[in-house]
Amino acid sequence: MLYRITNSADWQQAQQNGFFASPDLAAEGFIHCSEKSRILETARLYYAGCAGLYLLEVDEPALAAAGVQVEREWVERRQQHFAHVFGALPLAAVRRVWAFGTKAVEAEFTLPDEL
Repeated sequence: MLYRITNSADWQQAQQNGFFASPDLAAEGFIHCSEKSRILETARLYYAGCAGLYLLEVDEPALAAAGVQVEREWVERRQQHFAHVFGALPLAAVRRVWAFGTKAVEAEFTLPDEL
């Protein structure tokens, strides 16, 4: 599975359109996604202080079946490979969605219990 953090406005737009197309798809030509082991690091680096977030769990074989290309590309500044999705995510490929945010007291992201 792949994971994508998004804000409530982009998630609501996806529900209306039937697919998720983030601003990075328009700007860079792909949607940034993470493996499970990198969700929290990504959240801390790019979403600190943000409220109203969602975590999307995306089925990679479902993307392939829909003809959406996924490539793991080396990200120099993080010294890791990350999944880049070259197209909009059909909602049929989004298996689970969680409200995702910080604990009020610790101000740290935590993974959903189901993960």
